[in-house]
Amino acid sequence: MPLPLSRRRMLMGAATGFGSLALRSIMAEEAMDNIHDSQNGLPHFVSRAKRVIFLFMHGGPSHIDTFDHKPLLKRDHGKPLPFAKPRVQFAKTGNLLASPWEFKQHGQSGHWVSELFPEVAKQSDKLCLLKSIHGSNEAHGGALLKMHTGSDTFVRPSMGAWISYGLGTENKNLPAFITLQPTLGHGGVQNFGTAFLPSKHQGVRMGHRDASISDVGIPDLISSFSDTAEQERDLFY
Repeated sequence: MPLPLSRRRMLMGAATGFGSLALRSIMAEEAMDNIHDSQNGLPHFVSRAKRVIFLFMHGGPSHIDTFDHKPLLKRDHGKPLPFAKPRVQFAKTGNLLASPWEFKQHGQSGHWVSELFPEVAKQSDKLCLLKSIHGSNEAHGGALLKMHTGSDTFVRPSMGAWISYGLGTENKNLPAFITLQPTLGHGGVQNFGTAFLPSKHQGVRMGHRDASISDVGIPDLISSFSDTAEQERDLFY
């Protein structure tokens, strides 16, 4: 039994006059691009920034193993902590532990980059590294909330929600803010929530922490008639 044609493939193979079916919709969307209206996914003011990409890797490598060179930590490796241990401990607090990776300075900027990222080090002059960030909450949940919302005690919109609210989206049919396999602990939905902003700026959750990466996705966007390679060809050619 022959597989049915996808909408994209049908428009590609049909006569040229048949493309006018989609032309009206495309032209209508372009005509609305200059209207700063919240219904069209655009902000109610002209933004100075063009785009913002914010990636947060939950459980990523430590800063002292990547870009934050600590020569004194290497010198004092194995020594006891130079301050009193906290009253509440979730596990036994050990001694100072230096990074096992070597650091070198790169580029005209002199950024310190560990040997974990040899290719990133070649682009060090294109990077802006902020090493002044600090927190007031030692717990993972509170620290994550403060990272994403600016507060570990009050309900505030997440950074992704603010970016979506401030910049809008160039494609009203796709989410401007997504979260892949988020955990429901360590701040939970507040890390990608909107608080008092409109709910359309909330992050679209795809999968959950215990799901396999192959199961992460939106079922309605996956074709049951075409394999991945064919869908990629339709998308790029």
